[in-house]
Amino acid sequence: MVQGNDSADFVAVDWGTSRMRLWPMRRDGSVLGERRADDGLEAGRQRGFSAILENHLAELGVTGETPVVVCGMAGSRQGWKEAAYVEVPAPLEKVLADSVAPDAGGRAVRILPGMAQRGDAPDVMRGEETQLLGLVLKTGLSDALVAMPGTHSKWVTLSGGAVAGFSTVMTGELFQLLAEHSILRHSIGDAAGGVEAGQPAFSAGLEAGLRNPAGVLQGLFGIRAASLLEGLPPGDAAACLSGLLIGAEIGAAAGSKAGNAATILVASGRMERLYRAGMVLAGLTPLTVDADEVVRMGLLAAARGLWLGGEA
Repeated sequence: MVQGNDSADFVAVDWGTSRMRLWPMRRDGSVLGERRADDGLEAGRQRGFSAILENHLAELGVTGETPVVVCGMAGSRQGWKEAAYVEVPAPLEKVLADSVAPDAGGRAVRILPGMAQRGDAPDVMRGEETQLLGLVLKTGLSDALVAMPGTHSKWVTLSGGAVAGFSTVMTGELFQLLAEHSILRHSIGDAAGGVEAGQPAFSAGLEAGLRNPAGVLQGLFGIRAASLLEGLPPGDAAACLSGLLIGAEIGAAAGSKAGNAATILVASGRMERLYRAGMVLAGLTPLTVDADEVVRMGLLAAARGLWLGGEA
């Protein structure tokens, strides 16, 4: 069903590897609609990024004059048009300055770049930089340690509103691989998706990971041994695995927090509860912000900087 969104000042698009999200928005930040689809990077390559975008805009009732600002994998080397990485340390405003305009059939479209870290700890991000832009707009905080959990979690140091450095931890992917494709699959079964922060086994895993990150590899096989020797239930095995990995991740990252910097957790739902439990156990007091909200706010900041001007 077509929604009437002719009053949108711009459309915000988060275009990821497997999915995309679109929000017609006003310059004051109000959201007029939402559309989510499985039209990720590969769909764009097969059917055309511009064609997919126009189809979704038509379904949202957005006119042909409305500009669109995009973040995420649409700007990768395999995407619509490559938006080269901004190298850190760098102010977040550099993301706006280095945006690129793809061939969009006459529509004003800009794609935001990701960020890259060279040197002894090479790393890259695409999409998270836009969340950081929105985070600064929402909270006003310019100095913070920012946790962004997910399949590939990011830990970012903000200093004076600039990205001073960041690291990526493959905790989510590692959990999935171990739960589904290692010997631990025999202990976990179908219980991998039901871990909650209140489970004693999760808390025990957190404590072990925080206390001794170097012992995580041994602790992994200990889960299998406990299921064989002590009848550890699948739900507890999954919770222990999750806690062990998240605890080790947080333990490694917590030491990078500067003295008076804030701690921010960009997450929602179950993921927020799991990471909050671990961060509190590590002595951190995180301020939680919703990932969808800050990516929209980041795209709003970009639209204001590119076309709209002002704050409302």
